[in-house]
Amino acid sequence: MKRRGFLKSAAILSTAGLMTPAMATTTTKTQEQCATTGRRRFTLVQTYDVHAPEGSSGVVKLWIPIPEETHFQQLRKLTFSGNYKEAYITADNSYGAKTLFATWPDAKGKMEMTVEMVIETLDWEPAEQGDLKTYKAPTTLRYPVDVERYLLATAHMPITGIVKQTADKIVGTETDPLKKARLVYNWVSANMFRDNNVIGCGTGDVATILESGKLGGKCTDINSVFVALCRAVGIPAREMFGVRLGKSIKLDKYSKTAFGSADANGVSNVSGGQHCRAMFYLAGYGWLPADPADVTKMRLTEKKEHKDPSVQAVNDYLFGNWEMNWVGFNFGRDFDLSPDAEQAPINNFGYPYAEVDGDPVNYYEPKVFAYDYQSKEQ
Repeated sequence: MKRRGFLKSAAILSTAGLMTPAMATTTTKTQEQCATTGRRRFTLVQTYDVHAPEGSSGVVKLWIPIPEETHFQQLRKLTFSGNYKEAYITADNSYGAKTLFATWPDAKGKMEMTVEMVIETLDWEPAEQGDLKTYKAPTTLRYPVDVERYLLATAHMPITGIVKQTADKIVGTETDPLKKARLVYNWVSANMFRDNNVIGCGTGDVATILESGKLGGKCTDINSVFVALCRAVGIPAREMFGVRLGKSIKLDKYSKTAFGSADANGVSNVSGGQHCRAMFYLAGYGWLPADPADVTKMRLTEKKEHKDPSVQAVNDYLFGNWEMNWVGFNFGRDFDLSPDAEQAPINNFGYPYAEVDGDPVNYYEPKVFAYDYQSKEQ
């Protein structure tokens, strides 16, 4: 598939066998740190057997997102091997998005790679712990420099025009940032809907969604609307792009499949399990998790109305809490990969991305790409 056709329709260490050392990072307890309950450990094995379009030749390049190190997730081990010409890890891009980059000299040959990650997660539940009950906004709202960028517009997330108009209408005269964020969250979860006809996770083209009046999409669409509306009313917010790793424990009683699943041995095929989540920042507190998109997914999966008590229970939980049977890769939006890709900037980096002689491979279709992700909980 040629580059422009694919991109419009959507809106792969120098020698084989090279292994990175295990990664283990010690973190200090922060205001956002959860209790030790809810700690989980997964092994995620990614296999790539890259299929170039028929008749293709030339250099093949592959970019693979690697998990961010945070208080709610740690990458404990990363190994990779294959018949690539070279492969190495970089974070040299504007978002510092960690990337495993590999190349093959000719698309006509076999192109294989296996990546294994051991990931520890910890449920992030400040709302469940009661942190939000005592929050009081400071008289003057100030944000760290690294947070201020998440007040700005991007190509897919404008914060003026219909986005600003919609956000202002939602929050009205409210000035408390936590209450404003909750108003935006409730509006998004109640008024948007999951559309399974959308390819992948969606493009998150916020203005187009609002202007259409058809407030549907997948997780990137829905959570990007939340993020853009928050930014439009002065609340820093961002998406985090990642993949589900296994079975939900906390929300399983509301849906057996909407929030992640696994077999009796704890194994999950997560090749199509990419999922975008959201965060917002409160001055005087810090980052908080949210996920209105999963409210809409549960509603569709279980065929329930938004007012149903079980939907409302999920809605309440996902404002201020994340169950970590999921891992986040990065916060990148409308940015350039490193090393440079020919089709730049990319919308987001939740999927592996590959180019054959400058033409992108369809990363929304694992069987076409081709890649396979298997996760096992230990």
